[in-house]
Amino acid sequence: MKIEVIGSGCKKCKSLFELTEVVSRELGINDTVLYSTDVNKIVAMGLMSSPVLTVNDKPVLVGILPDKERLKEIISKNI
Repeated sequence: MKIEVIGSGCKKCKSLFELTEVVSRELGINDTVLYSTDVNKIVAMGLMSSPVLTVNDKPVLVGILPDKERLKEIISKNI
């Protein structure tokens, strides 16, 4: 499984990455969560907001920093 946070490097993007790492561990996902500041990846997906959370290269969250429980729901639905 590939989980990646893509953003500009701003505080919100870094916070989503850190929260995603915590949630992934709590869900028993042993794969490394990736973090990219390559905004060209966001543009290539046709998106205009960051951060973007992808699961297996599919965007599942765009432009927001959800709370921990909501992030668990999002990741669980997409694994």
